[in-house]
Amino acid sequence: MKVLLYIAFLLTLNAAQGQQYKTELFVAKDGSGDFTSIQDAIDDAKGFPDVRITIFIKKGVYEEKVKVHAWNNHITLKGESAENTIIRWADYFDRMDRGRNSTFHTATLLVQGDDFRAENLTIENAAGPVGQALAVSVEADRCVFINCRMLGNQDTLYADGANARQYYKNCYIEGTTDFIFGGATALFEDCTIYSKSDSYITAASTPEGRSFGFVFLHCRLTAADGVGSVYLGRPWRSFAKTVFIECELGSHIRPEGWHNWDSKEKEQSAFYAEYGNSGPGSATPGRVEWSHQLSKKEAKKYRKEVVLKPFLLPEMRIE
Repeated sequence: MKVLLYIAFLLTLNAAQGQQYKTELFVAKDGSGDFTSIQDAIDDAKGFPDVRITIFIKKGVYEEKVKVHAWNNHITLKGESAENTIIRWADYFDRMDRGRNSTFHTATLLVQGDDFRAENLTIENAAGPVGQALAVSVEADRCVFINCRMLGNQDTLYADGANARQYYKNCYIEGTTDFIFGGATALFEDCTIYSKSDSYITAASTPEGRSFGFVFLHCRLTAADGVGSVYLGRPWRSFAKTVFIECELGSHIRPEGWHNWDSKEKEQSAFYAEYGNSGPGSATPGRVEWSHQLSKKEAKKYRKEVVLKPFLLPEMRIE
């Protein structure tokens, strides 16, 4: 009996020692926290933690480029308030000067760790209207953004990952051209989508065979003064999927709704659809003939638990 108790004690001790790391870190510009830099806090967090690590960020403007590495999974960045807790940087395509893929190096916040969560933050690319300039790049699975503001112009949010699922709730996302783009399965719920110029909102690159791409539920599409010619989306890649359900579409949305990116072939492979939208931009008689109006039964499958459910990974071929 004593031996069994001793073994149990050792197991408990080892488990406790294995979790001896801080699960709450505090960042404050005024020096009142553990760190004055968000990146320093992330770099100090335990890699591959067994328990979620929350980094609390006091209000202020954090002029830094932030990266959540793949080994920093189960990280939460939690701001004091979305309006007053701001992460800001100003990289853009020409400044990076790293060849044809320079766009993907411009993000103010780059997320590569699975199970990431952000709350009450503003993430801004302050470069201005100078071409591709990401505010947020998410390349991981099971990522959640709650009450966040994403500010930029072209390519504001890159929601990507061929096998990634992402959820955006009560967020504000603004931009000019293709400002929500990528290949992830991403659900946007109760978000405000703000167009700053006559252009395109989405540019999905959904992988072939995926049931869902970008899904917008109960979102509000608005625009700056003078903006009156905006497409809901165009297909960055052939099998792009984008659906708007029960959203409020402003008068800036073009009657045809969707653009084929000057490729007739993509009209056959892309899937663009709507259901139950309202507002002056929701009128459907002028929509392009290759888009879809969902039935009530079809629209029911666009529930959170269905859109974000696990899906089979593609076959791995070794040749």
